[in-house]
Amino acid sequence: MPKTEELQDLVVQVRRDILRMVHKVNSGHPGGSLGCTEFFVALYNEIMDLKDGFDMDGIGEDLFFLSNGHISPVFYSVLARKGYFPVEELNTFRLIDSRLQGHPTTHEGLPGIRVASGSLGQGMSVAIGAALAKKLNGDDHLVFSLHGDGELQEGQNWEAIMFAAGNKVDNLIATVDRNGQQIDGGTEDVLPLGDVAEKFKVFGWDVLEIENGNDLKQVIAGLNEAKSRTGKGKPVCVVMTTEMGNGVDFMMHTHAWHGKAPSDEQLAIALEQNPETLGDY
Repeated sequence: MPKTEELQDLVVQVRRDILRMVHKVNSGHPGGSLGCTEFFVALYNEIMDLKDGFDMDGIGEDLFFLSNGHISPVFYSVLARKGYFPVEELNTFRLIDSRLQGHPTTHEGLPGIRVASGSLGQGMSVAIGAALAKKLNGDDHLVFSLHGDGELQEGQNWEAIMFAAGNKVDNLIATVDRNGQQIDGGTEDVLPLGDVAEKFKVFGWDVLEIENGNDLKQVIAGLNEAKSRTGKGKPVCVVMTTEMGNGVDFMMHTHAWHGKAPSDEQLAIALEQNPETLGDY
C-alpha cells in the first residue's frame, strides 16, 4: 500500500480514537482535535526527524510543542500510534491518576510530552526558547509548534512573534490552525483576527499558507515547503485552514463541538462515518 494511503488509514483511525476517548469520559475537546488530525499524522510520520526512544532534552532530533493543549486527544492518539506509549493507555484519558490528562502535563512522565500546555498564548514563547537552545547547542534540527487561531487573541503571542523575528529564530516553524472557531463562537465574531498571514509577514516572518489543512497531501507538501525555508534568517509561519470537527458531518461548520462529548447515539453515527482501519484500542 502506498505511504499516503497508509497515512490516510491512520488519519481515520486517529479520528476514531479521538471520538472514543472523549465519549468514554464525557469530557474533552473533539472539534479542534478532529480538525488537526491530518497535521499531526503528517508531522509525526512524514515531516519530523525523530530519534528512537524519548528524552526530555531532545538533542539531535526535531521537537514539537502543542500550544493549544486542549486538543490533547489528537496528540495522545498520534503519539501512541507512533509507539511512544501503548495504544491501550488511551483508555485512561482524563481519568484520575492517568498520564493522559485533559491538557498535556509533564509531572507524570508521559513520553512525547516536553511541556505542560493549555494555558493559551504561552506555546510560542516555549517554542522560541527551545529553538534558541538548539542554536546554542549547535543542533541543526528544527522546532515545530501548533497554535489555535483564537489563541492569537492572547497578547503574549505578539511579544514572542516580535522577538522571534528580531532575533532571527530561523529554525522555528509555527503553524496556526485557522479554523475560524473558538469556544464562544466564530473568531471574527468574538474578536476579529483579520488577515493572520499578513500580520505575521509585517512582524518579519516568512509565511506560507495551506489552503486545505484537511487534505493530507497538501499538509505534507506545505510543511515540506516550510522546512525548505528555514535557516534563512526568518522564523517560518504556516497558516493552515482547517474545518473544526472534520470527518464527522454533524460536528463541522460550528463551534458547538469545541469542548463537548458525543452521546452514545452520536458516537455510533460518527464512528460509522469513520470505519475502523488499524484496530481500536
